[in-house]
Amino acid sequence: MQKRTDPSPLGWGPRRGRAYLSAAPSRGLGPASATLSHQTPLGSSGLHASCLDLWREKNDQLVRQAKVAQDSRQFLRGQQLAQDVLEGFRGLLHSLQGLPAAVPVLPLELTVTCNFITMKASLAQGFTEDQAQDIQQSLERVLETQEQLGPRLECGLRGLWDSVLHYSSVLLELLPALHHLAGLQAALWLSTDCLGDLNLLLQTLNGNQSEASEDLLHLLKTWSPPAEESDAPLTLQDARGLRDVLLTASAYRQGLQELITGSLPKALSSLQEAASGLCPRPVLVQVYTVLGTCLRKMGNPQRALLYLVAALKGGSPWGPPLLEASRLYQQLGNTAAELESLELLVDALSVTHSPEAPQLLIEVELLLPQPNPASPLHCGTQSQAKYLLASRCLQIGRAEDAAEHYLDLLALLLDDSEPKFSPPPSRPGPCMPEVFLEAAAALIQAGRAQDALTVCEELLSRMSSLLPKMPQLWEDARKGTKESPHCLSWVSATYLLQGRAWVQLGAQKEAISEFSRCLELLFQATPKDKEQGPASSCEQGCMSDVALQQLRVAALISRGLQWVASDQNTKALQDFLLSVQMCPGNRDASFHLLQTLRRMDRRDEAIALWWSLEAQAKLPQENAAWSLPLYLETYLSWIRSPDRETLLEEFQTSLLEPCDL
Repeated sequence: MQKRTDPSPLGWGPRRGRAYLSAAPSRGLGPASATLSHQTPLGSSGLHASCLDLWREKNDQLVRQAKVAQDSRQFLRGQQLAQDVLEGFRGLLHSLQGLPAAVPVLPLELTVTCNFITMKASLAQGFTEDQAQDIQQSLERVLETQEQLGPRLECGLRGLWDSVLHYSSVLLELLPALHHLAGLQAALWLSTDCLGDLNLLLQTLNGNQSEASEDLLHLLKTWSPPAEESDAPLTLQDARGLRDVLLTASAYRQGLQELITGSLPKALSSLQEAASGLCPRPVLVQVYTVLGTCLRKMGNPQRALLYLVAALKGGSPWGPPLLEASRLYQQLGNTAAELESLELLVDALSVTHSPEAPQLLIEVELLLPQPNPASPLHCGTQSQAKYLLASRCLQIGRAEDAAEHYLDLLALLLDDSEPKFSPPPSRPGPCMPEVFLEAAAALIQAGRAQDALTVCEELLSRMSSLLPKMPQLWEDARKGTKESPHCLSWVSATYLLQGRAWVQLGAQKEAISEFSRCLELLFQATPKDKEQGPASSCEQGCMSDVALQQLRVAALISRGLQWVASDQNTKALQDFLLSVQMCPGNRDASFHLLQTLRRMDRRDEAIALWWSLEAQAKLPQENAAWSLPLYLETYLSWIRSPDRETLLEEFQTSLLEPCDL
């Protein structure tokens, strides 16, 4: 673990690392000399001392047993020992709280409460409402000794803390245990995002209630828990160890939130603060990963790469730094390194990690939020990583690799043990049917048409129950009684891809039949009702007006090209004309129409269309605010002539110049 040298104005030296047995010597706290305002005797002083000694010995014994459980190399044995210790603390606390509250007993009772809460939270891997109730009960028992409990019950935890800390000035022997309990309260409030209550508590602990500081990190650095007496009961984790954990977790949480909201310089400062703190190795890996993300977004890829390398050297979890490395390499244009990172990510997510021995402390990990899809630490499942790898290969033209990765992905998804597929992190889509469609497109691009047909048939079989209902689904969509039937666009796209596969196999008749089936479905579709509200990311990719329009154009051009191949120029002309009417700005459709008009010697119409294309080319090009599904983008690249601009120049030379003479 990393240690931090604290620059706080209180002049602390290097902070102590965590310790299980925190019976540290006193550092000038001074003996408790205040006169107790209220004590409830347990009987004779000898019996009192005897009971306290027995309870204290029991507490110390349980702390030592927890140390044995912590050091156990056998996970199940360690868990059982830890559970036994937890039950031991529960029973001891029950005995102590079964008596009237008494100041001489409270230091031990509060210590046992802290040990019990620490064990319970660490075994549960988080805080629950039970821990809040345990803290509240302890605070109420402190107030009972001062005969001040009555109206305070209605004030909640915040009011109880104000009252208890107010009386702590005359209960100096309780101060170390109360600061320990306050550390656990701070951990609970931090983990549940109750930052306002946490700030007020720390201000009170620091004695500066009048100073309304909002800087949580400053308040934590200023907080100086009193040292415990040398003869104090043993604790699993002392207040100063808790403070170090809180400081690291707070800096990390703050930096992560600042990164997500775009405050990059602030995020960098907070994350560097976290990295210099008391960081267990898994947390340090996360911090370095987020620092890499922050520096990449700040335009400093070389420093980002250094942090990512450090994260990978830190050991597991490897998923987040590998995913971030792939993003960094993509930004740098290093495709080989990007794909290698994604391949390693797939391998890393396929490894099952054996459980480790329980960490019977309040760890930084317990105080961190679970990564959400917007977090750079969310790397998803193995299938999501496999999808990222497959789709990137398809996007950059590595068709053979893409085809293999998509087939592996489909095998994963069809395995019942794999969690249900959902969109990969940090990007929209895809839906499960789109994965099939992208797989078919990759197979076609790799020259594996027969395999593509098999994938398409599998997708159609999975949607077969919808096929007889298609007319009714379209009618419901027109009336607005049901959601837009985006599943039908998948069926149409499947027919489109099947047609392309038949073209590759040289089966012209089957290809035309599939393109016609695709068009028949698509011309039943109605544009999405703009008043139905925003669609999901999946629907936006599948049933937007633009996607439907491009699907229709792709099918019309594809069928038109087959008519051209069979010398049926009149039918080809009809399809190309219709595609231009549906999408006037589509240069692919216009180019194929121009070629057909020229082939049919319809010179005047060809010249008029050419001038229209020239006028469109001179207009300012608007950046498209929409995106198409990857399978459709791939398909459109197949019907785009690579030498289109050259052919247009030749057309100008051969067709237009004679008219100017």
